[in-house]
Amino acid sequence: MKTVILKTPVEHGGKTYTELTFREATIGDLVTGSAFTTELAQTVAILAAISDTPLPAFKAIKARDLKLIMEETADLLGNELITTGA
Repeated sequence: MKTVILKTPVEHGGKTYTELTFREATIGDLVTGSAFTTELAQTVAILAAISDTPLPAFKAIKARDLKLIMEETADLLGNELITTGA
């Protein structure tokens, strides 16, 4: 699990989100993302799911916070860097 502190808090449904905690994605989370047509929309849906954040609240996150979230959660999405000994 990884926690990311938002540079710009987000408000939705009477709740303020100042940080999000992400868990490792499951196949179910990936299936949830596949309901969307663009890669960005799929990624956002998956990130919302693995942080238990309502999608409308996640969509309100600033782009610079999304960049940080994507960097910090790459390994939770199965996107860790692969290095070779060559």
